[in-house]
Amino acid sequence: MGDPRDSRDAPGAELSHVDAAGDFRMVDVGDKEPSDRRAVAGGRITLGDRAFALLTARALPKGDALAAARLAAIQAVKNTGLALPLCHPLPVDGIDVAWTLDEAARAVDVRVEVRCHARTGVEMEALHGACLFLLTIYDMAKAVDREAVVSDLRLLAKSGGRSGDFRRDDIP
Repeated sequence: MGDPRDSRDAPGAELSHVDAAGDFRMVDVGDKEPSDRRAVAGGRITLGDRAFALLTARALPKGDALAAARLAAIQAVKNTGLALPLCHPLPVDGIDVAWTLDEAARAVDVRVEVRCHARTGVEMEALHGACLFLLTIYDMAKAVDREAVVSDLRLLAKSGGRSGDFRRDDIP
């Protein structure tokens, strides 16, 4: 087995973010044709009884965490290229943020969908949006519940680009 930093044998190695010397680099996507791209990511935050009750009543001490989390997700998507060092800034065309409340589990499940017409995909934008949605709820609920758990951050689906479509088998 060679140097683990050498990804030339990996699928799509021509897009490696590591050069021959093992240094990080920004991939040049300038020769790729722009295409429609879509990605959906999700995650979950589980809260204690009191924090979940206050969250759903939109009465947490810091205010309406669900409304703030939606804005945080949108802002995160738009700023992914600034937050993640090897991501290209993308011209985002659309962002949808939706959540469901699981009362039995005292949890909030988020789904962030991102769309654009670009030379590279929007998976990281969707994941970044879902992550900041969850972290915003944690931040706004921590005065009431420091044991909240953020979990299950994952790519649910993507379409467009050379690698084609992807959809998790374990989602409805």
